[in-house]
Amino acid sequence: MSLFDIIVKGRIMMIPIILCSFIAVIIFVERYLALRKIRINSRKFVLQVKNLIMHNRLDEAILLCKNTPGPIAGITKAALLKRNRPRDEIKDAIESAGQAEIYHLERYMGILATIAAIAPMFGFLGTVTGMIRAFMQLQERGGNVDAGVLAGGIWEALLTTAAGLIVGIPALIGYNWIQAKVEHHVFEMQESSNEMLDLLLESEAGHEVQHNA
Repeated sequence: MSLFDIIVKGRIMMIPIILCSFIAVIIFVERYLALRKIRINSRKFVLQVKNLIMHNRLDEAILLCKNTPGPIAGITKAALLKRNRPRDEIKDAIESAGQAEIYHLERYMGILATIAAIAPMFGFLGTVTGMIRAFMQLQERGGNVDAGVLAGGIWEALLTTAAGLIVGIPALIGYNWIQAKVEHHVFEMQESSNEMLDLLLESEAGHEVQHNA
C-alpha cells in the first residue's frame, strides 16, 4: 500500500495531521538555523569586551557588539550604551534587552509545542470517528458482517492515531531539544550580564577616582 493510499484510508483527519507535520518541520529547521547562526564562543567574546573596557576603548567594544550575532552581544551593547548611568538604569537596560532577546530565541516555540500536543489528538479524533462509521455500518447490516470486514474498518480507523503519534512524538522531541538550546543561551546571558554590570561599575568607579586625583 502506497503512502497516498494510507492517507486516503485515513480520510479527512489526515489533512490537519499532514499540515501539522509540514509546519513542525519548517519551524524546527528555522529555529535550528537561527540558533546555529548566533552560536559564538561566549567566553572569548566577554573577555574581548572586558579587555576593551579596561583600556577605555568603549567605542570599539560597542562596535564589536554590533558586529557579533547573538543575545549576549545584544545585552552587552545595551549595558555599554548606559555605562554612565546609575546602576539601576544599567540593570534595567540589560533586563529589557534580555527580554527582547529571549522573545527572539523562543519565536514560534509555542506553535511547535501546540503541534506536539494536538497532532495525536487529531489522530485520536480520526480513530473515534472511524470506529463510529464502522459500527454504524455494522448496525445498518443488522450485524451480518464477517470479521474481515469489521477488522478492515477498525485498522483504517487506527491509521489516524498512528499518523498523529508519528507527527506528535518527533515534534515533542524537537521542541524539547530546541528549548534546551534556548535555556543554555539564557543561562549564558544571565552570567554575562552580571559580569558586565560589575565590570562597568568598577570601571566607572576607577575613572572617578582617577578624575578626583
